[in-house]
Amino acid sequence: MKLLHTADLHIGKSIYEFNMLEDQKHILQEILQIAREEQVDAFLLAGDIYDRSVPSTEAVQLLEWFLLEALAIAPVFMIAGNHDSAERLSFGASLLEKSRLYIAGGREVKEIILEDSFGKVAFHLLPFVKPAVVEAGSSEEAVAKQLEQLKGGPERADRHVLLTHFFVCAQGKEPELSDSEVHSFVGGLEQVDVSLFAGYDYVALGHIHKPQCMKRGQTYYAGSPLCYSFSEAGTGKGVNVIELQEHGEVGVCRKVLHPLRQMRTVKGSLAELISQGNALETGREDFIQAILTDREELIDPIGSLRSVYPNTMQIVLEKRLAEAGTLLFHGAESKKKTMEELFGSFYESLAGEPLDAERLAVVQEVAGEVERL
Repeated sequence: MKLLHTADLHIGKSIYEFNMLEDQKHILQEILQIAREEQVDAFLLAGDIYDRSVPSTEAVQLLEWFLLEALAIAPVFMIAGNHDSAERLSFGASLLEKSRLYIAGGREVKEIILEDSFGKVAFHLLPFVKPAVVEAGSSEEAVAKQLEQLKGGPERADRHVLLTHFFVCAQGKEPELSDSEVHSFVGGLEQVDVSLFAGYDYVALGHIHKPQCMKRGQTYYAGSPLCYSFSEAGTGKGVNVIELQEHGEVGVCRKVLHPLRQMRTVKGSLAELISQGNALETGREDFIQAILTDREELIDPIGSLRSVYPNTMQIVLEKRLAEAGTLLFHGAESKKKTMEELFGSFYESLAGEPLDAERLAVVQEVAGEVERL
């Protein structure tokens, strides 16, 4: 039996106000093509299907299209992640099972059994749940309590596959994170040790965006199919294709995905980057983080770069990195600040000190004249 494991689709996500739906549809089409070529027997979607608990209409439509295409190939097993609304994602789940779409959300734990030439395979769907919901003191305790619901059934199948969405560690060793994941750890309460999954032939994890193995041959984060931060650039996005043979014989093959646009970082002076961009034949549509080495004042650097790289997401001034280590310009800034605030941020990033009263008065005067035009 062949399975395709992916997770953290985050359908509907925007990065610095860049809507990712077009890029997401492109990568979902490639996932479907891999499934057809590999002739998979099931899709494993391990949580964070949407980026928000209340997804946009466009995000819902994109997921509906993907599921219809996927179900024409093989059954789909899908669980809710921490970004999903369990109730919304699993609405109509009982009806959808007739179409071979199996969804688990919230406290719900499901077991579905398929069969191949080697015998029966039990798929256990264990969605993300906050510990308090199941009266547990930690995520590990919550997972243990949920798995208890599935005990007593090993004899019903020869092999077992688990889908779940937690912060899984290996004897205290945490998975590698990226900037697109925001975690708040309180005394390790979110950690779930991989030892809880003993007895499973394959554990399909979601939650962490970088693909990695937590237990060789058994427990894997497939990672997100797209980069959602520049820290993920070059991590080799893809999906896992798993081949289950007899009990204990599991093959895991990584299939690389090719995004519509890469996320990459460029570095140099503004003039150098514009010159390099003009000379490019491909790659100008990529999502760009620009590290500018200029020491002098710059006027509208993001606008200038977007004339060459239209999808410039971030500009970082190198001279300020050592002091603040923070992003100084991005696409959302202009929509959230007044002209005086924007110029104040710009001046402070260059001069290393805030605007004084005299300079602020000049800025206010100019801003007033512009507004009257």
